[in-house]
Amino acid sequence: MTGSTTSAAYCGHVVHARTRPRKHRLRYSVFYLLLDLAELPALEKRLRLFAHNRRGLFSFHDRDHGPRDGSDLRTWVDNQLAQAGLPIPGGRVKLLCLPRILGYVFNPLSVYFCFDRNGTLHAVLYQVSNTFSQSHTYVLPVGDTAAEARIVQHEFDKTFYVSPFIPMACRYHIALRNPDEHASIAIRETDSDGDLLAATFHGERRELDDAFLCSTLLKFPLLTFKVMAGIHWDAAKLWLKRTPVFRRPPRPSHTVSVIYQTGTLPDVRARAN
Repeated sequence: MTGSTTSAAYCGHVVHARTRPRKHRLRYSVFYLLLDLAELPALEKRLRLFAHNRRGLFSFHDRDHGPRDGSDLRTWVDNQLAQAGLPIPGGRVKLLCLPRILGYVFNPLSVYFCFDRNGTLHAVLYQVSNTFSQSHTYVLPVGDTAAEARIVQHEFDKTFYVSPFIPMACRYHIALRNPDEHASIAIRETDSDGDLLAATFHGERRELDDAFLCSTLLKFPLLTFKVMAGIHWDAAKLWLKRTPVFRRPPRPSHTVSVIYQTGTLPDVRARAN
């Protein structure tokens, strides 16, 4: 921990591996920030290379996350948790995401870790975004047993269109590490025939300071641009492999799904994208 903040950075690799109907694999280096939402003003004051809701070499804009309207993110998270029956009054919320670099960012997946007052992981929000300017958030509780474990397991049906090469009738199986010296997330996507796609990120903790941001800008130049370019380049290769394409369904009527142990309630709070 640097200064009085608990926010950090994690450097590692993202790996995607498809098993059917065409084998395909990609791997690239990446870093993520784990930002305590309450610490954003302090981070902006302490770091010369980091800005909050304004231009900077590295920046974090509220409008890139949550409801994407620039409103307070902590209020939005608290509202989602309250409507799901999972309030955490006074607890911390930490967001694992890519920052803007030179003014641009695209986050295929952002993860909100929601802790209670005792620092125990209480709930997780997975915000998924596609390249059609749409996003969807899955809200999941963390059971008492899982909260004590380093790895949290989640499983739920897919309700949001992400890729034209993945059907909608799929299920996610997630193993998520509560970030400490390492951060990791492993996602298996399955359909009625079994495993279809595996996506993983594993990173080692780094102190979030100006020295790290400066070295990262040299090590990962234009990283966020490369993420978007890589998605389209990868799509082109899948198309050349004659991978089947699935038509995008109409824009969903809701943008939040709450996942309970017994199923999914997909209409907790409807929001326009």
